[in-house]
Amino acid sequence: MREIFAGMPWWVKWVAVPVIALVLFGGMIASVVGFVISLLFKVLLFVALVGGLIFVVRKFISSSGSRGDW
Repeated sequence: MREIFAGMPWWVKWVAVPVIALVLFGGMIASVVGFVISLLFKVLLFVALVGGLIFVVRKFISSSGSRGDW
């Protein structure tokens, strides 16, 4: 493979080959990146919701425990 690219001009190695790879695999790359971003968003949303739930439950428990009506 190196022998094939050794005789090629620089623009073939650094421009043409990456452009061809992006055209052929661009959809797959975009779907993988989209999946990873979607997964990260869902994980962050889950963490925020669980943190909010814990905050609300602790506030509720501390406010109901201070009344002493149990």
